Amino acid sequence: MKKSFVCGGAAFAALITAIACGGRAEAQASVECESLEGPIIYGLGGSAQAPLVGQIAAKLAGASGDDHLTVVYSSPGACFALDGLKPEDATPVTTAASYWLPDGTQQPCVLPDEGVEADFGSMQNGPELCPGYDALPDGLGDFLGPVGTVNFIVPTQSSQNSISAEAAYFVFGFGKDGKVEPWVDDNFIIRRNETSAVQLYVGLATGVPAASFKGIDAKTNGDSINLVATAPEPEVAVGFVSGENADKSRDKVRTLAYQHTDQECGYWPDSTPTAFDKQNVRDGLYHLWGATHFYAKVDDKGAISDPDVRRFVGYITGAVQPPEELPILDIFIKNYNVPQCAMHVKREADLGPIASYQPDEPCDCYFDEVATGSTKCEACEADADCDKAAPKCRRGYCEVK
Repeated sequence: MKKSFVCGGAAFAALITAIACGGRAEAQASVECESLEGPIIYGLGGSAQAPLVGQIAAKLAGASGDDHLTVVYSSPGACFALDGLKPEDATPVTTAASYWLPDGTQQPCVLPDEGVEADFGSMQNGPELCPGYDALPDGLGDFLGPVGTVNFIVPTQSSQNSISAEAAYFVFGFGKDGKVEPWVDDNFIIRRNETSAVQLYVGLATGVPAASFKGIDAKTNGDSINLVATAPEPEVAVGFVSGENADKSRDKVRTLAYQHTDQECGYWPDSTPTAFDKQNVRDGLYHLWGATHFYAKVDDKGAISDPDVRRFVGYITGAVQPPEELPILDIFIKNYNVPQCAMHVKREADLGPIASYQPDEPCDCYFDEVATGSTKCEACEADADCDKAAPKCRRGYCEVK
């Protein structure tokens, strides 16, 4: 039995754990997707991306004139995005689909029996992690959005505070036979499947083949939360979900600190288990993070072919100035993502080596204010209000650049 310490405080953990420092649309969906107010674009991918896509879609649904756009999204699993977009032999979208009202309400709609062609895809991981893909198919572009995380979770009543890569390897690779107390009941080890971004990330981090996880397949991030949260024996339940889903469900589950291989201690995504500052993600200490990926068909110059998809993805990447109705940074931050302008590190591949990063137009101060409700930065109206240490006035605060 080893004891575990989380950065900033002591925490008990069992055995080899961390030394911490689809189907068709629902029957009630009587609205046909194709009857919605146009223009309409159809998205396909992971359930982890649905909240982010939905918040953006709601704003665009309420926009007027040329800024209006209806986004219909289906989330059978991350890697289905590539199947639905590949230029040759694409799989039509036939799984349950949703659109969003301007007030943010998510509504189901019915796709035609023959399905529709996907216009964009969205998932946390790159194509190389998906079964059957070793690279991005020709004719598709990969466009990076805000940073998201994968979080190991337990019920709020659990006494566990941390997990290591080694412990996760035995828990999810061997189940009860892994003998990692207290996670020794396969009925309460909650996983996903090999097309899910969160499982692909955990597999890449721990060495468990993505198709060989033990436990119960929850099908979606939301169901993973519910299965972990409602376990009759909270101490034995463990799972993993996207950080967005973990953070919005903190009344039901807690995120474990994670210690990756060769780390001397484990880290939460945030500076503390109750913070929302994503400090350990922004500084590269928390291992399980990466930029969200948006995929679309491109022309021979690499530009997105469809103009409506081009502006939708462009709003997310910063390539297109968003309309006033779309406060894109606020949406990212309130969805528990980290915009690239608040990151201090970057990666070139899924869970790859970390390099120092300084964005051209940093938004550290604004991120802190929106995410946590406060910032140590000086308020400003112009560069003249700032000193040499932080000379640039951006979004109302003095930034270093």
